[in-house]
Amino acid sequence: MTSKRWAKESISLGLLIFPFLGIWLFFWLVPLVLGIELSFQPSQIQNSGDWGVNFEDESRKTVSLEYVGFENYRRILLDSKFWKAIQNSSVYVGGSILIILPLSFLLSLCLMKIHKIFRAFLVFCLIIPSLALPGVLSTLFYLFFHGRTGALNHYLVIPLGMEPINWMMDPNFIMPSMILQSVWRWTGMVTLFFLCGLEAIPKWQSEAADLEGAGNWMKIKKIWIPGIRHLAWFAGIFLVVDGFASFSGAYVLLGGSGGLLDSGLLLVTYIYQVAFPGGSGRFDFPGAAAMSLLVIPFLACLLFSALRARNYNSQR
Repeated sequence: MTSKRWAKESISLGLLIFPFLGIWLFFWLVPLVLGIELSFQPSQIQNSGDWGVNFEDESRKTVSLEYVGFENYRRILLDSKFWKAIQNSSVYVGGSILIILPLSFLLSLCLMKIHKIFRAFLVFCLIIPSLALPGVLSTLFYLFFHGRTGALNHYLVIPLGMEPINWMMDPNFIMPSMILQSVWRWTGMVTLFFLCGLEAIPKWQSEAADLEGAGNWMKIKKIWIPGIRHLAWFAGIFLVVDGFASFSGAYVLLGGSGGLLDSGLLLVTYIYQVAFPGGSGRFDFPGAAAMSLLVIPFLACLLFSALRARNYNSQR
């Protein structure tokens, strides 16, 4: 009787999981395998000295099924713009995390002191940028930072008697502006995560700390930070993945380019530039596929290191 019940439950579980497994295989595993195969195909650029396949050339309309081994990977690893994009993406992700996590923690502590009705209203206002479409959010942010007519220059910089700053054209301000956009978008959502974590901490811990004469700094160090550290790791990993996959924000702010001196060139933006060079009639899908696959081990090692560090801190 027990074995029959176990078999029946296994069949039911299989029928429940199979549709989701099929969707996962179709929309993730199949494109991954096709991308790996594509990365070993020739990009047909050896004679042109540039990325891409020229479909305007009648002689190149027939796609060759030959494979070139790791030639596309070698070409990418020798590409200075690829490493520039990696560097910019790392700065973008690191700067966003270093600002968002502490700021969200401070905001969540402040919201804990507010009445629940006003707290709910403020939290909703904070998470609106996280719920908005990235393209719409980037357009609003672009209007805020746009040259002389932008709201920031019009209401802050010029009234202070300073010259207007062209934020999106100055290499010194492009990356800070992009980081600020990420902070504006995700601070509210991370604040909500931290607020839920703080509310889940038993109140008797704070009451016991008050009886012992502990101040706010001691509570932060011994109660509140340990209580949300797992949420902080989750938020950090989420921001890393989102930062390296960021595309629409940088595309809208910089018009699909990397800005002056490629100071705002992010990884996904460069992959897009390689795959679809605008107006050139050239498409280098093998090169773009190889570039995408090169990033997977890097992100996997980064996330694995973060998880190992989290487990190590949990065992201490």
